[in-house]
Amino acid sequence: MKTLNWRQGGGLFLAVVVGIFTPGCNKKTETEAPPAKGEVITLSYSVFFPPTHVQAQTAVAWAAEIEKRSGGRVKINVVPGGALTPAAQCYEGVEKGISDIGMSCFAYTRGRFPLLEALDLPLGYPSGATATRLANDMVAKFNPGEISGVKVLYIHAHGPGILASKKPVRRLEDFKGLKVRATGLSAMIVESLGGTPVALPQPETYEALQKGVVDATLCPLETLKGWKQGEVIQYVVDTSKIGYTTAMFVVMNQSKWQKLPPDVQKIFADVSQEYIAKHGAAWDAADREGREFVAGLKKEFIELPPAEIQRMREAVQKVLNDYIQRAKSKNLPGDQLVAELQKRLSQ
Repeated sequence: MKTLNWRQGGGLFLAVVVGIFTPGCNKKTETEAPPAKGEVITLSYSVFFPPTHVQAQTAVAWAAEIEKRSGGRVKINVVPGGALTPAAQCYEGVEKGISDIGMSCFAYTRGRFPLLEALDLPLGYPSGATATRLANDMVAKFNPGEISGVKVLYIHAHGPGILASKKPVRRLEDFKGLKVRATGLSAMIVESLGGTPVALPQPETYEALQKGVVDATLCPLETLKGWKQGEVIQYVVDTSKIGYTTAMFVVMNQSKWQKLPPDVQKIFADVSQEYIAKHGAAWDAADREGREFVAGLKKEFIELPPAEIQRMREAVQKVLNDYIQRAKSKNLPGDQLVAELQKRLSQ
């Protein structure tokens, strides 16, 4: 069994986190007090990525920059590998103060973020940089109430999803009966294509593929190296023309954010803005490395013919339509968010 744990790559990392959005009220209570002058602000940070993953490493670089600019006034203990809070419980863990800061996927708590589900739709994202930029733009523009319970620091999102499989998929019919690891809206994508979605967080996917619990995983190329999943699949099917993404949050406990001195909040905001682009670039670099990793393992790459790509596009249109209807039933501007994403992607 292949396992990844947070002690790989040197144990605990130190990092610091940033904020740029303020969805919800930031009013301080009388019981809250800022740190005393000269006191080091120490925070905990739950990250579901293993420490060897490029996104964990990018977070460490981001942390180092914040610590530098704050003159060492801010430090945070980063616990990678989901050791502090499991991936699916990370957001709630931040709300409850189990961790001060958390990084995980919105999709891991399906139904909790009904408007932001649009970010993960199969809209044909061309790159992680594009997906990351648009995710941050949309959160800033629509300021959804569903994330008002925390301080949203920033969002990042991976490159176009592909199908990594133990079985060959060369046409739409090959999806029938295929058990595919998928979470959130990607599960609906699998269903629309005729497959059977199995909800699993990334840390559990390697073993599930290895043991045959699932036949395939819907994922960005980077996971094939970053999570070593390329070792336990045989085929990489290019489904990027219906490329979805998975939006990932970095959020902070609202009370802890409110206690930060204004000048420290500004440092966080400045560094965070810079690292939106850095995280996007890291996703794209990781995708390239993932492709090279799988090619080195002699796995087969399957390029779908245009006719099959069109059939798949028509099949997943139902996912977009269903999302819009669900959002409408909750009086959420899902149609506007989808239209804005499609407009930006077409430019």
